[in-house]
Amino acid sequence: MGDSLDILSNPQPAADAEKAPAATPADRAPHRTPEGWHSSGGMATLPEAFRTVPINHAAPWWRKMLAFAGPGYLVAVGYMDPGNWATSLGGGSRFGYTLLSVILLSNIMAMFLQALSAKLGIVTGRDLAQACRDHFSKPVSVGLWLLCEVAIAACDLAEVLGSAIALQLLFGIPLFWGVLITAGDVLIILALQSRGFRFIEALVIALIATIGGCFAYEIFFARPLWLEAAHGWVPTLEIIRNPAMLYIAIGILGATVMPHNLYLHSSIVQTRAFGRNHENKREAVKYAVIDSTIALFFALFINSAILVLGAAAFHTRGMSHVAELDQAYQLLTPVLGASFASILFAVALLCSGQNSTLTGTLAGQIVMEGFLNFRLPPWLRRLITRLIAIVPAAIVVGVMGEHQATNLLILSQVILSMQLPFAVIPLVMFTSDKKKMGAFVNRPLTVVIAWVMAFTILALNIELLRQVFSAWLA
Repeated sequence: MGDSLDILSNPQPAADAEKAPAATPADRAPHRTPEGWHSSGGMATLPEAFRTVPINHAAPWWRKMLAFAGPGYLVAVGYMDPGNWATSLGGGSRFGYTLLSVILLSNIMAMFLQALSAKLGIVTGRDLAQACRDHFSKPVSVGLWLLCEVAIAACDLAEVLGSAIALQLLFGIPLFWGVLITAGDVLIILALQSRGFRFIEALVIALIATIGGCFAYEIFFARPLWLEAAHGWVPTLEIIRNPAMLYIAIGILGATVMPHNLYLHSSIVQTRAFGRNHENKREAVKYAVIDSTIALFFALFINSAILVLGAAAFHTRGMSHVAELDQAYQLLTPVLGASFASILFAVALLCSGQNSTLTGTLAGQIVMEGFLNFRLPPWLRRLITRLIAIVPAAIVVGVMGEHQATNLLILSQVILSMQLPFAVIPLVMFTSDKKKMGAFVNRPLTVVIAWVMAFTILALNIELLRQVFSAWLA
């Protein structure tokens, strides 16, 4: 992680550290670095949560780490959303443990990019959407905003379908009605946000823990071959040589690194009322990177567990074509001989869908407010976001039948892949600009790694799109 790792290994004491006061109107006003930007106006995104969590810079390290903990877990949700499940499950059932190395690589990329995102928000006082608005011309900013809105709608689509499939598996609710029921979670989100941002963070962490517990149960009864699984962490040339394996590998990479998470993270790190001098910002970057890295290790565990479950439960038994979520649900209990295996799989899927709903709606609010410097009432913004996802899902399921749900999930991941470069490239540009970042600018090695990563993601996503469209046209 380049200079982020330097911050972790060489923490500098906050010479003039002081306890952050209770959030006063002056303290909660946006404080943005003017250098290197075409404009520096605008209101803070998520104003109801902006700088509401006090930070005591004189506290012991472990209390500061707990104070900064939370945003990383909201970010981690996007790396284990329902859109990833079918890809990882299919990869495990078809190719065993081989593609574990791809999950590891994609999570390392995610840790690196989220560290840059957190640094941008803390140092400049801008989230990624605001940074784009303050740097690019208005037509470019509006174009980036439209692309991002489409990506968020696609992500929301995966969350809606994941929750609807889980409701169908658990309660037998038809998929069409399950899609409509998920519209009600907007009311839940509104109720939660009134309790404070820390409450939302606590709920997200609880749901992540529930997902992890469900998969721990599944893995215990699946009895994976741990030596083969360990070999799966080591990359192999077979992934490149085998076209079918490469296709799934690119799908895992494309579905794991989510563009809306870069906008989300750069905003929600600003819910912490850290000091605004150089040393306090350095400390804030350090603890924000620790938070997101630890949280993404949980995402790595869950994504790996999905693939390991597919390998241990299905691949080793010769069932190499289990890629549908309902297939896995029907087969898990008889295959593993564990009475709760199927139920817990569906519970974990429902938790994943609801978790992603929380972060997806927050990202939608951040993107609209950041790019346009324009606000709608939160309830209206979330209702619009939800309807954009529910309408196409309901139409496809109602007209084309429930068997098209998986194809709709794949389409949502393709749309996300198309948007990813439009978030990654500006992020790398801004954090590598000394005028914008000052002493926090990316170091030369970090710049090289960041651009290699950006163009690798771009190339892989282009290849994914080529393969998907070729399959559709065939």
